[in-house]
Amino acid sequence: MLTPDSFRLDGKVALVTGSGRNIGRAVAEGFAAAGARVIVNGHSDRAAVDEVVKGIRDRGGQAHAIMADVSKHDDVERLVKETVDTFGSLDVLVSNVGIRRMQAFLEISVDDWETVLRTNLSAAFYLARNAIPEMQKSKFGRIIVVSGFDGFWGQVTHRAHNITAKAGLHGLAKALAREFGADGITANTVAPGAIDTVRDWSQYVHQAREKIQSEIPLGRFGHVDELAGACLFLASDAGGFVSGQVIHVNGGHYMY
Repeated sequence: MLTPDSFRLDGKVALVTGSGRNIGRAVAEGFAAAGARVIVNGHSDRAAVDEVVKGIRDRGGQAHAIMADVSKHDDVERLVKETVDTFGSLDVLVSNVGIRRMQAFLEISVDDWETVLRTNLSAAFYLARNAIPEMQKSKFGRIIVVSGFDGFWGQVTHRAHNITAKAGLHGLAKALAREFGADGITANTVAPGAIDTVRDWSQYVHQAREKIQSEIPLGRFGHVDELAGACLFLASDAGGFVSGQVIHVNGGHYMY
């Protein structure tokens, strides 16, 4: 029977990348509130990561900070090892790091292309590659990749590298869901729409905020906690039979 406990994460260890602010922070805080022991990760702003950890601990939760650049495999390998060394296991993985650059296709250099794909897509591969063996030990795992609407909606220009990476994330999740389901591991994608986050609006000049909001049936931007709610569902027992799927959190802006 479905109960509020079906959404609890007591006893689980969760690693949330890019969790010093915005969506990642909301996911980390939400998981901790649901009983998970949480690894908070960032790669440049230690103060922000420490603030999230302190807030979780002040509210009675368990959290630990690990700084690592997930676009680098060696850093990811260390991140996963320290997670297991700290809390004893790794049950839930949320790959949330991403960068967006607005560039015309013919202005994208090889370095631009490789940087975006390494940060947005390869990081998810590195994380899964190192986390899955730990999940296989307990025959349980939840892998959640945070993609984006532009990986599913083809009307965005000047974002070829980002669109490719975001679409690839869902492809990766489906492949993992198929291959590792027998190990009790699910893999899913959460695709945010227009979420009210701190961002560099210079990379969104072709999408005016007011115009975006006017196109959303709910008439507002989403909140990071609403994204965290989708992740919590997928991480919990309530979402245990959902795998290889994508949840679009976009207020009805795009309907698939």
